[in-house]
Amino acid sequence: MYQRIFVPVDDSETSNLALAEACKLASECHAQLRLVHVVDLAQFGWGGTEFLDASELQKSVKEAGELVLKQAHEKARALGVEPECKILESWGDKIAAVLVEDASAWGADLLVMGTHGWTGVMHLLMGSVAEGVLKLCDVPVLLVRYNGK
Repeated sequence: MYQRIFVPVDDSETSNLALAEACKLASECHAQLRLVHVVDLAQFGWGGTEFLDASELQKSVKEAGELVLKQAHEKARALGVEPECKILESWGDKIAAVLVEDASAWGADLLVMGTHGWTGVMHLLMGSVAEGVLKLCDVPVLLVRYNGK
């Protein structure tokens, strides 16, 4: 069964549902669990921030990401799983590519993530990290859908 379960987290209800499902699987399979959060630092690296200190903004974004990971770590521990955690940095890269690259380097054999399941105009406007992961990933992906209820 699965031995290395990779879970992107972002502090959304969708992400929390995926985390709970991944913890169930990790517990049942006695698998390792890796929680990751992607911070996009490029948004503060150029243009539009002439009057702001970009390094301070990047530091704040990293700190917020660390808090997201800490909260996810605590949730996993409350569910009986001791995960490892890692901040992933993006410099304008597609988040899906950053996730798949790290999952592959870590040797994940399952990726569990949440999805809103948007279609139509919302999907066009918001895009889908989950869809990008499905296109790029060469290991099974379990999508946990949040239906807003």
